[in-house]
Amino acid sequence: MKIDGKLIALELINQLKIRVQRLKEGGITPHLYIITFGEDTQTESYLKQKKLRADQIGAKITIKRFGNNAAPKQVYELIEKLNKEKTVNGIIVQRPLPKQLDPEKISLSVNLPKDVDGFHPKSTFSSPVALAVFELLKMAAVVDFGDKDVVLAGKGVTAGKPIINFFARKAVTTTIVDSKTANGDEIFKNADIIISSVGKKILSSNNIKKGVILIGVGMHVVDGKLKGDYDENEIENIASFYSPTPGGVGPVNVTMLMKNLVEATEAQSAIIKR
Repeated sequence: MKIDGKLIALELINQLKIRVQRLKEGGITPHLYIITFGEDTQTESYLKQKKLRADQIGAKITIKRFGNNAAPKQVYELIEKLNKEKTVNGIIVQRPLPKQLDPEKISLSVNLPKDVDGFHPKSTFSSPVALAVFELLKMAAVVDFGDKDVVLAGKGVTAGKPIINFFARKAVTTTIVDSKTANGDEIFKNADIIISSVGKKILSSNNIKKGVILIGVGMHVVDGKLKGDYDENEIENIASFYSPTPGGVGPVNVTMLMKNLVEATEAQSAIIKR
């Protein structure tokens, strides 16, 4: 059964609209500030989705674009300014970063109350993509992982790693597969749940079992079209539940980011209304 991320996102958006309206009645509009670098097709797609979702709930987005040769001092000075700016409630430094910027230092430079992407190691916010995965698993009727063989594929900084960390915090026992795993196909064949964040086709009818739940996070482009880590036509009659690409994790991911933004705004304004 296909898990429709657009429907999940729509329900969440309607809830967020109410919360944003309450904030606006108090004279406060949630404001997300995004720092990005250069122009990359996939990044531009992400930015477009974030702006669309912010518009839908009534939030504000500001995008500051640096060149790929941006001086680190300029970037850190802007982040420090935004940390102090009371009208900015959330800060994102869009990945991937130029090579002259240290990812860890960038993550640590964003103040915790505004770290809505959850990259700071002590962040009070969970990664939006990890939250999105859990929302999709709820639709697959997964409420208890106790007896399930859960496999997480991919360890990338923007999706795989945050998902791994999130499952660890939830005390869910998982098996991690990456490019160095020798027996990956055997691990996949025994899995009850596979969450794949690789960015190329790695799953097929040959290495998954009947009834598996597939959540596809990774994406790549083929002939100008977004594709996931598995061919939906190939696995739809094998998996009990699966998320499509596009239309699966993506819409929920951006919506969970907006949820973090709204919660950050509520906390900063001392208006906590659920």
